[in-house]
Amino acid sequence: MLGKKYEIDMCNGPLFGKIIVFSVPMILSGILQLLYNAADVIVVGRFSGSTALAAVGSTGSLTNLIITLFMGLSVGTSVTVAQYYGAGDWKSVNRSVHTSIAASIICGIFVGIFGIVFAKKFLIAMDTPADVLDQAALYMRIYFIGVPASMIYNFGSSILRAAGDTRRPFIFLSVSGLVNVVLNLIFVVVFRMGVAGVAWATIISQFISAVLIIICLLQFNGPCRLTLKDIKIYSDMLWKIVKIGLPAGLQGIIFSLSNVLIQSSVNSFGSDVMAGNSAAANIEGFIYVAMNSIYNTALTFTGQNMGAKKYERINRILGICILTVFVIGFGIGMLILVLSEQLLGVYAPNNMEVIKYGIIRLNIIAKTYFLCGMMEVMVGMIRGMGRSLMPMIVSVIGVCGGRITWILFVFARNRDLKTLYISYPISWLLTFSIHLVTYFIIRKIVIRKENVPELTPV
Repeated sequence: MLGKKYEIDMCNGPLFGKIIVFSVPMILSGILQLLYNAADVIVVGRFSGSTALAAVGSTGSLTNLIITLFMGLSVGTSVTVAQYYGAGDWKSVNRSVHTSIAASIICGIFVGIFGIVFAKKFLIAMDTPADVLDQAALYMRIYFIGVPASMIYNFGSSILRAAGDTRRPFIFLSVSGLVNVVLNLIFVVVFRMGVAGVAWATIISQFISAVLIIICLLQFNGPCRLTLKDIKIYSDMLWKIVKIGLPAGLQGIIFSLSNVLIQSSVNSFGSDVMAGNSAAANIEGFIYVAMNSIYNTALTFTGQNMGAKKYERINRILGICILTVFVIGFGIGMLILVLSEQLLGVYAPNNMEVIKYGIIRLNIIAKTYFLCGMMEVMVGMIRGMGRSLMPMIVSVIGVCGGRITWILFVFARNRDLKTLYISYPISWLLTFSIHLVTYFIIRKIVIRKENVPELTPV
């Protein structure tokens, strides 16, 4: 069994303290993972200029689009392992672990090759300005060399989280994140490698985190222990993972498509707006990763309690996670607003045009980002119950459909940045409302299917 030093019993006793203990290392891990790209953007902006800053920042939505489908499968890993773990089915847990690692290797190699080959063509399709295009393409091609390592780390950390361990992934990212920052400074400041330097620093750190997570799984004392000779695809486990993870990945792709559409709209305003948008988006990312950790907490706690048939605890998980994500999202968002000029100045020192455009974005999105977190928690609850197709459909209609409709019919008639950015909170609020209704419907279906008493409403 997992050592008591790392184990969290999700199926017995009070929930609030355990949810906080589980989520804090994940929040810190998410912030460190985000620091990979933030360090890239800050170093390149300070030492290589605003064009290089725009080149690195403008690739985010496109790289997410390409890798999101396969990263979605790690959600399937989290739910599958968590449900079997809660049920005490150790054989199925072990088969899920080996299938997940095999899938991460295969997907990582495929996505890496695809990204390297088609990076520049996609950037051209996004109307990336000529003064940014070559540097952005170079950054992406190097970045995709590290995608297999990123896949292995994300699938491996999903396995550990499902078993109740969020601390060791945080430790591994602490090590690799420090390496990333040091290499950024060496490659860019000392060797003047520009965007290539920050890309190489990122992928080296990704390979370090992947090696550490594999070593951890090889030494794991319990059902999640990895044995190299047993790494293979078990078809029944793969089907369970894909059934939950594929809709999550497809949802992520369509989300990324809507973000690519918004990025293309931003690109039409020129490189200063692109740089300001990139800097603001990086700052907002710190709010998102904190809130996304609560999404993963909701998903894992719900998954384990579903496996253990502790249905009466699921509503309490929802209430605690919604409250937590609101406090985190609203609190950090307001703090960022207060410090917006100083924070943006870290990315673009002495460039008041870039800072001005970044503040326009922050003034709209940072204030309302908690809505995104509440929406994500609802998705985590529903996926934790083993239903992944419905939240995908709702999210596609609410977020993507809402944003695309807004851009085509509202932004097209009033082409300014505020009009563009307001599409975010509108889509979050709409989608959260629909998810809340579908949660109660799916909960009733689960109760009826399992023939258990009605749960007390939240």
